[in-house]
Amino acid sequence: MLVAAGCSPGLGVDAYPTDPASRVDCKALFADAPAKVAGQDSILVKDDTAIAWGAPPIILRCGVEKPAALTRSSACYPVGGVDWFSETTNDGYLFTTVGRSFYVSVEVPKEYDPASDALADVATAVQKHDRSVQPCV
Repeated sequence: MLVAAGCSPGLGVDAYPTDPASRVDCKALFADAPAKVAGQDSILVKDDTAIAWGAPPIILRCGVEKPAALTRSSACYPVGGVDWFSETTNDGYLFTTVGRSFYVSVEVPKEYDPASDALADVATAVQKHDRSVQPCV
């Protein structure tokens, strides 16, 4: 999940594919993100397509590609007015927005339970900067 930070300040995160067709400016969403998520303080991140909180880090990525496992029949979970697609990872969960103008993902390590607390904390910023185009049904 993490890349060594070396001598440069900030957390190095794995580069997730971003959607080149919808390269979005995530600065406004990041600026409105809360200072704390799941009770964890924000931490400096090297990559300009991600922000993070805590240790182990909860990582929010903006403008990611549609998850390969997401289909029309996939379950989605509304949290804080945002619909999320959930995938289990070796380290916890990966949640990706559904039905919005671009995809936002939140990686929540298993140490944070319930994982939905992190989603509730970032929901206001996501709603403000990533408009809903089709609600989950």
